[in-house]
This record gives sequence, C-alpha cells and structure tokens, in this order.
Amino acid sequence: MRVLIKSALLFHPSHPLHGKKTDILIADGIILRIGDAIEDDSARVVSSGNLCVSAGWVDCFANFCDPGEEYKETLESGAKAAAAGGYTDVMIVPNTTPEIQNKSQVQYVMEKSRSTHVNIHPIGAVTVKTAGEQLTEMYDMASSGAVAFSDGLKPIQSSGIMQKALEYLLAIRGVLIQLPDDNTIGTHGQMNEGVVSTRLGMQGKPALSEELMIARDIELVRYTQSSVHFTGVSTAKSIALIDAAKKEGLNVTCSVTPYHLCFCDEDLADYDTTLKVNPPLRTAADRDALREAVKSGVVDCIASHHLPQDYDHKVCEFEKAAFGMETLESVFGAIRSGGISADRFVEMQTQKAREIFGLSPVDIKEGAKAVLTLFDPDCEYVFSESDIQSMSKNNGFVGKTLKGKVIGIINKDGLFLSDTK
Repeated sequence: MRVLIKSALLFHPSHPLHGKKTDILIADGIILRIGDAIEDDSARVVSSGNLCVSAGWVDCFANFCDPGEEYKETLESGAKAAAAGGYTDVMIVPNTTPEIQNKSQVQYVMEKSRSTHVNIHPIGAVTVKTAGEQLTEMYDMASSGAVAFSDGLKPIQSSGIMQKALEYLLAIRGVLIQLPDDNTIGTHGQMNEGVVSTRLGMQGKPALSEELMIARDIELVRYTQSSVHFTGVSTAKSIALIDAAKKEGLNVTCSVTPYHLCFCDEDLADYDTTLKVNPPLRTAADRDALREAVKSGVVDCIASHHLPQDYDHKVCEFEKAAFGMETLESVFGAIRSGGISADRFVEMQTQKAREIFGLSPVDIKEGAKAVLTLFDPDCEYVFSESDIQSMSKNNGFVGKTLKGKVIGIINKDGLFLSDTK
C-alpha cells in the first residue's frame, strides 16, 4: 500500500523539519521520501487544512477485557478504538479471565495483536490471579513480551509483597505500574469524600487512600532502588509527593487520566454514572493541580484508563453502577480541551512513554518503518457516540465539545482513518 501525506506539520523534535510542513511518501510500511512537492499517482493521498503528523502515540493503561469479558471488549475492538484515538501502541492490564500471569497468556495477546492495526503490549500480573499474595514468574513473561508489570485494577496492598516485587523487577530492569489505592480506607466509597459527597448523600472515598499508598511505595522505591510508575494519580498532594521523589532522584514516574483533567466531583451533581470512576473524580482544585503538573512536566504521560462496561453495568442506580470509563477515542480531544498543548501531549505519548516502558523508539526518516499518528490539534467538534469504535459506549465525553481531532494512524504497513467504521 502506498500513502502520500501532503503538507503536514511535523511534530518530531529530533528531525530537522520539526515544526515545518512537509510531504511524506510511504510504501509497504516504509518511509520512502520526506520533502516538498512529492507526487505519486499510485498513492492514496491524505491531506487536510491543518494536518499534523508525529510518531505513533502510546497508551500505558487500558483494559481490553479479552479473554473473559468479550461482551464488553475484545482485543480486536479495543485495537479499533485505540487506532481511532491515534494510538499505534497500547499496553493492556492483566485483569482478564484468566489473568495475564504466565508465558502462555502473554503469547495469547501477542499472537492476536499481529492481526490488529495497533501493537498491543501485555502488562504481566505481579501476583497470581492479581490477588496480592504470591509473585508470578515475571522473568518468563518479560522474556515472552510483557513490557511492564502490575496487578492493574487491583492495587498491591501488602508492603512485603510490594517490596519483593520491586526487588525482583530490579534484576530484570522491569517497571511496576501501581494504581495507588489503599482499599481499607473508604472501602465502599462511591465518589470523592468531601462537600459534594455529603451534599449528594453518597459514601466518600478520601484522598488519603491514594496519598498513603503513594507515600508508602515511594519509601519502598527508596529502599529497593527499583522503579514504580503511578497511574491514575488524582490529587494535588499526590503530585507533590511524586514531585519531591523525582527531585530526590528516585525512579518514580506517573500518569494521569483524561477525565481527571477535565471533570471534578461537582460534575456528579446529576448522578451521571459514566463519571463513576476509580480513583474518583476529585475537587476542582485537584483537577487544576493536575493540569499544571502536566504542563510543568511532573506528570510524565497520559494514561487512557480505558475501561469498557456494558449497558447494564452503567445504566442503573449510581450505587450499583460499575466503576470505569471507555476513553480511547476521546483522549486527545479531552486533553486539548483541558488546556494542554499539542506539543506537550505528543512529547508525553511518544518519547516519554517509550522511554519509561522500554518500547522501541520511533524515528521519522527515509528508510524507517512508518509508525505515525495523523491529527488536527485545533479542530473543534462535538464528540458523539458514533465516534466510538469500542463495543462499549460508557464515555463521559459524549455530547461534549472537544478540541483536537485524530485523523488516523499509519502502522503495520497500513492506513487506518478514525472515521472508518
């Protein structure tokens, strides 16, 4: 397949044409030419008034529910949602049935990924059945293709297990991803504990449950000298703890979700179940602190926390609704609407994410493989359910005006446009 990208603004700091418009000719997945006024009658032309191109984006925390809950999402449908959101690479959590906890489950994901538009990278479970009690054979999974390790949606509660896992991963230079939440605090919380939860008569989940876990794990990183990536960080104090750890030189990185950057607990006033997430939406002050942390570089990347839920688990009473939001197609528009520049977003989702998790770097040069994301950073549009390619529709940005639209990706020798159904 031949593709000609016409007059696209290049986002690639190491390239001499960074920040300039150029043409890119691609054939069979290889970049043949980069320059001005390229013509090729046999190529499919991609152009638009404000077309931009960058290295392919990476998402570090998504749930594709396969195997076990394929009625919510499959690897194939999740890949379509990711491609529509501009992602060429997605790291998926191990919370499937069975869990991604051994060599065969890693290979299952890797094999099915071959036929999808995106590169799906399995995150191996730290403990057996993500139960937090017994370590898995992480070395075998790393050798088979696991790019990081985590118990995903089930944070590691035991300090002893966490210490052993960090020491184990130090030997194989692995990164442990932790969703910080002490589940003994605010166990039955439905939303952030505060003035809004009191007014709505809802059980609250205090910020303390997150901040205590982050403080504990930073101490364990200091002791083991290993690496932790905190994801779903949602409070201003959490950001301050992580910032201090970074300044100390500890191997600590973090990511935030698009919905924590755009919503706050006040948006739950009408009990919108699509906004029931974990960690919960915090205060407006916390939201604003996260935005500033993204701009300043304390936050390393954006994690979609794509968590599809079926209709019955979301269209019900708030107390009975499941946690989680379908997000992949709306991440870029949400982030831009939250005041984050396209340059900053691209830096986080290309260079920084690949550095943290040891993914192969992407270069945009003649002779290199084409792993590209095409987008318009300033296009304003109303995000609708028709924009969702996931099997699930529980996206809190439906009906919202977003800024920044993905046009498509070029990956694995093919072109995928985001409006392809």
